[in-house]
Amino acid sequence: MQSEPETVCNVAISFDRCKITSVTCSCGNKDIFYCAHVVALSLYRIRKPDQVKLHLPISETLFQMNRDQLQKFVQYLITVHHTEVLPTAQKLADEILSQNSEINQVHGAPDPTAGASIDDENCWHLDEEQVQEQVKLFLSQGGYHGSGKQLNLLFAKVREMLKMRDSNGARMLTLITEQFMADPRLSLWRQQGTAMTDKYRQLWDELGALWMCIVLNPHCKLEQKASWLKQLKKWNSVDVCPWEDGNHGNELPNLTNALPQGANANQENMGQCKSLEYQHLPVHKFLEEGESYLTLAVEVALIGLGQQRIMPDGLYAQEKVCRNEEQLISKLQEIELDDTLVKIFRKQAVFLLEAGPYSGLGEVVHRESVPMHTFAKYLFTSLLPHDAELAYKTALRAMRLLVLESTAPSGDMSRPHHIASVVPNRYPRWFTLSHIESQQCELASTMLTAAKGDVRRLETVLESIQKNIHSSSHIFKLAQDAFKIATLMDSLPDITLLKVSLELGLQ
Repeated sequence: MQSEPETVCNVAISFDRCKITSVTCSCGNKDIFYCAHVVALSLYRIRKPDQVKLHLPISETLFQMNRDQLQKFVQYLITVHHTEVLPTAQKLADEILSQNSEINQVHGAPDPTAGASIDDENCWHLDEEQVQEQVKLFLSQGGYHGSGKQLNLLFAKVREMLKMRDSNGARMLTLITEQFMADPRLSLWRQQGTAMTDKYRQLWDELGALWMCIVLNPHCKLEQKASWLKQLKKWNSVDVCPWEDGNHGNELPNLTNALPQGANANQENMGQCKSLEYQHLPVHKFLEEGESYLTLAVEVALIGLGQQRIMPDGLYAQEKVCRNEEQLISKLQEIELDDTLVKIFRKQAVFLLEAGPYSGLGEVVHRESVPMHTFAKYLFTSLLPHDAELAYKTALRAMRLLVLESTAPSGDMSRPHHIASVVPNRYPRWFTLSHIESQQCELASTMLTAAKGDVRRLETVLESIQKNIHSSSHIFKLAQDAFKIATLMDSLPDITLLKVSLELGLQ
């Protein structure tokens, strides 16, 4: 095959503390990533460091020259590049000879070859203009030609930067967000009162998720966080900034595409996941013995899942609440619980049951709180072999579905951290209610199965079902489940469970 004719490119690379801080190349190729010539020179510098002559900063070299040498140096420099630098040289000469000029008020002079101070921030070179151009191009293609895939690759690059603690992550995400905000389709959709496409909405979700990673970064300075907050508020105040649910006031949700029902909803996707082996890596500087990154990660996940949160308004946001919860639980299910982790589960379950209004498993919750059925089912199955009493206590507390109650419980007002539930005048638009009720039913069925042979617990679970489940089809399903569990082939029929089945069937 004929190869392209050989071309010589002039490449300049500046680096500071093992980071490439600026690049220029005469090839003229424009891209977010470095051109092949910059990569080649970088590899050459890494592999053959002795072949690249190392110079002292130019200020040091000039310091060693006498007056005649300095004059010769400057005049030769101007002669070689006279067309480019002569106007600048004459301007600087005039300023230096003027006593009152600004240049004479500053001690010393800049040296681009000396590098930054050790305290100065240093970051990888990022061609901001090219990032903006690429994002603009991908957005203009409107999902065609793999543009969505390209944008996701850019998001992946931001994640990689955040992982490496590269300050360019926030810079690059800012540039991407600005282009998203400038997308002309936003104002068009707003005028027409139409919703964003699902693919486009998912890209906005990814933007939001990445900003969350940035603002929650514990290694960031307060000034940085303050500037990001200012920027986020500025974007949020723009008229065309999309809501999480789009113009949900004008759109009729397509409930035929609602979330899948029942216990195997995510398969009282996941099949694709490879089983991972999680290990305890010790954490230094923590006081409690036995703590590791794994125990901390699990504890944070349990705290997050147990937080009381109000159901958002629109269909898309409500589906996302369910989806995010199920994804996090599926991650937790990959971890094999050892004694250390069981201790964390016990601690968090007790804490959430006894906590005040921030807990979704507290004694009193807001009427429109997101139900804890899915989370409680996971807690129940995890705790059951180790602490059955706590497992049942958690699951029974989570069985409530207050949004369907005509009146809310008053709670024990003698305890200062309990607040009375507020019953709103409007009936909320819970688009995912059928999915939520099916999860409530799954939780009840799980408890019935586990309680077989235990008269006291079966009666408690029955009372909870009769009090909290309002759907006749789900009560009938639980009657069937109870009958199946009571009459398994390998054992005698469980009389109590048969009574439960009969009572539920009659109800």
